[in-house]
Amino acid sequence: MVDIEQLSDVCKLLGDKMRLTILSLLQERELCVNELVELLQTSQPNVSQHMRKLKAGGLVKEAKKGQWVYYSLNVEDKPYLNTFLQYVPSQKEKVAAISCEQLNCCD
Repeated sequence: MVDIEQLSDVCKLLGDKMRLTILSLLQERELCVNELVELLQTSQPNVSQHMRKLKAGGLVKEAKKGQWVYYSLNVEDKPYLNTFLQYVPSQKEKVAAISCEQLNCCD
């Protein structure tokens, strides 16, 4: 069961347009930082800052594959968040149009 403080913290994370967009993108598949930079049209330090906050809030997890870091959603234990994310506009077409091969990253 979630308590008020935890829910408040999650709501603060979701209140930022960039972080909400990141979660929406990650609903489609795991993504590397370079893919997120391209999709969000922002800088790598900006994406990394948002990812740190989302990771600290327990909403995303990272997996290292060689020198590259891939991010994915971590909401299995947050059913209220799964329900919320059903109402976030799909980013399926944007995510499908980009890949590490295309960006020449994540060998």
